[in-house]
Amino acid sequence: MIRNLYTRMVFILIVAALAIWVDVSNEIQILNPFNDSVLVSRSMAPRLGLDLQGGLQVLLEADLPETTSVDTQEMETARTIVENRTNALGVSENVIQLAGDRRIVGEFPGAEDADAILDIIQQTGLMEFVDTGDFRPEEGTILQTDFGGTTAAEPTATPAPTDSSGTAPDTTYHTIMTGKDLTSVNVGVNAAGQPAVDFVLSPEGATIFAQHTAANIGKILTITLDKRVISAPGIEGAIPDGQGQISGAFTNESANALAVQLRYGSLPVPLKVVETRIIGPTLGEDSLQKSLLAGAIGLTIVVLFMAIYYRLPGITADISILLYAAILFAVFKFLGVTLTLPGIAGIMLSTGSALDANILVFERLKEELRGGRVIRQAFDQAWSRAWPSIRDSNIAALITSAILFWFGNTFGATIVKGFSLTLAIGVVISLFSSLYITRTLLALALDSFKPKNLERWFGI
Repeated sequence: MIRNLYTRMVFILIVAALAIWVDVSNEIQILNPFNDSVLVSRSMAPRLGLDLQGGLQVLLEADLPETTSVDTQEMETARTIVENRTNALGVSENVIQLAGDRRIVGEFPGAEDADAILDIIQQTGLMEFVDTGDFRPEEGTILQTDFGGTTAAEPTATPAPTDSSGTAPDTTYHTIMTGKDLTSVNVGVNAAGQPAVDFVLSPEGATIFAQHTAANIGKILTITLDKRVISAPGIEGAIPDGQGQISGAFTNESANALAVQLRYGSLPVPLKVVETRIIGPTLGEDSLQKSLLAGAIGLTIVVLFMAIYYRLPGITADISILLYAAILFAVFKFLGVTLTLPGIAGIMLSTGSALDANILVFERLKEELRGGRVIRQAFDQAWSRAWPSIRDSNIAALITSAILFWFGNTFGATIVKGFSLTLAIGVVISLFSSLYITRTLLALALDSFKPKNLERWFGI
């Protein structure tokens, strides 16, 4: 029936042991046997999606007129920057993807401070070093600068008038350089021990910075973010090394937020929030509990049906299905797949595929036994003749999964994407389960028990 039967069983036991180890572990550490130092440390905590643990979902759109075309590469760059910014804020396991030509969908499972996330992903993040001469604007003042194509104007030597909002509307100031010349941005402290932002410039930026500070000692170099003043220090001397510090009324949180914006660059396309959806953790936990209950009930019914209707083959299939579930969950944890409600639906469907394969084989096995074949011949014929149907159905499922994944990835349909990914992984593992594990277990059972009463053991 099967050559190297016991070698296959050892392999199955090793795979099962590894799967159970991953399943029950929240963190895996591999120690150096010589000095007990940690060689590998990796978190194995399951990753739950927005609908299972709550969080924030945001739909962003290019804040440009509908008649203005948006470059696809610019939108992809904006998506990457938004992802980097939110990761730097500590929002892990987020999903940021394009939705069409002008929109970005962001999902932030477990996010607690929705306002902070919205603030940092909306801001363009354009930093400018502006020459304001003798004028020291207050923090929060909005300045008009010549960066962006407007005609440059020399900075005024006297303070410009401001309106009630702190804006100097009638003066255009010259931008010396922008944040694109930043190579390093970190949170530090100033001389008074208050939070500040330290930065390092590129060689080209350092040259410009050195020349300007040397020629404008005693003047004001104003630093703006999205045209709003964040700091206006006086130039006390030439700064030739390209290193500086932005200080102001920062808290640790605001200094970190500014550093994140500057570190990951300015958005090439301004974004606006079209829609937000907040899911509370209680609702997500309720969805998870109901999904687990439904899965447990369904699995119990299936296990009982297989054991009662197919007898010995059904029992081996039940063991195989349980091992399939353990291996599948371990793969999801190891690969870091985010589980969502649609993803759980994909798992259930792939479980059905594994059962379909077993049912095809077992029905064929019954037919061969009814036809008078001995058990060994019936066993071999059952798998070989059922294989074409199993192969075609699983290939069709994989092709469908690929199409759904492409659709979800292209149009930002995370529900479809999650379903297709878990379905594809489940189908591959279900093939291993039905064709390798079930076949090996049944062959071992037949070799050990050598059943004579076919009606009792096979239900024929």
